[in-house]
Amino acid sequence: MKYYFQIARHLTALKIFNAIKVLGSFYWSRLIRKPASSGFPISMSIEPTTACNLGCPQCPSGLKKFTRPTGNLKFELFQKIIDEVKNELIYLTMYFQGEPFIHPSFSKMIKYASDNGIFTATSTNAHFLTKENCEKIIESGLGRLIISMDGVDQENYEKYRVNGQLDVVIEGIKQLVSVKKATKSPLPFIELQFIIFSHNEHQVPEIKRLARQWGVDKLSLKTAQIYDYQESSDFIPTDEKYSRYKKTSLGYQIKNKLYNHCWRMWHSCVITWDGRVVPCCFDKDATFIMGEIKQHPFKSIWNSDTYRKFRHQILTKRKEISICTNCTEGTKVWI
Repeated sequence: MKYYFQIARHLTALKIFNAIKVLGSFYWSRLIRKPASSGFPISMSIEPTTACNLGCPQCPSGLKKFTRPTGNLKFELFQKIIDEVKNELIYLTMYFQGEPFIHPSFSKMIKYASDNGIFTATSTNAHFLTKENCEKIIESGLGRLIISMDGVDQENYEKYRVNGQLDVVIEGIKQLVSVKKATKSPLPFIELQFIIFSHNEHQVPEIKRLARQWGVDKLSLKTAQIYDYQESSDFIPTDEKYSRYKKTSLGYQIKNKLYNHCWRMWHSCVITWDGRVVPCCFDKDATFIMGEIKQHPFKSIWNSDTYRKFRHQILTKRKEISICTNCTEGTKVWI
């Protein structure tokens, strides 16, 4: 409840009215099967960097296999985006690909968004949670910090978090909890995330115990996104309740049905480090570019013909859109 209260503190009459318009236009579009977009995003993801210190085998950033340029978001471009959307935007995720704390101005960007009345969140592999960085996190006003830790011993942890050091992660978690308590700050909401694979599914009871012991605010058990799931994968859990996929006579298939609608296309979007607007977090290589912030104002991109045509395809032929085929919209990602 405290988490949602902190989000609610960022609401204004204009933001509430905008959210109502967005929600209404989404359901109206579903009803008439034509894109009717009203209002502007209530949530957004902005990518600070594509750089990462790890080599996770199901991550384009970790594998260094992007087809798009790599780099860091410039603070001036970030300011431009925030200044345009701050009156409507409620929730900002400062993460897409890469490890956000690698960016030298990351805390500065979080503070700028927080000072402009936006609830901020990010996700980290926790290799940069030094005492200094933890103090900067508190000072920046970061609202939610997801810490990924997918194993309770080094052997299992590094099977996915390649090049990672579990002892560094654990120390970082303890450091952040300690600094938060010392400053008596209600934020950030510390969420420990455990992605379940075949090699760590037996460790679920232990991660629950450790989460309680360390004093994090929440433990989230998350199903894993597998790119080559059709051909099976060593990463897919044996217990199907922990998997996004089910085994059939034709191989593995994603559990959810691919409906011709998607709430994300009406209430959120992703902006890459170099200012490209893409539909959602499943477009990791920025294949479907709706527009570029450096060339056009965001709000004109949001209501552009390119976006309208994409939303129309979502409503009519979603299964033909490549980034939608492994999408979890409409099914449980968290357990």
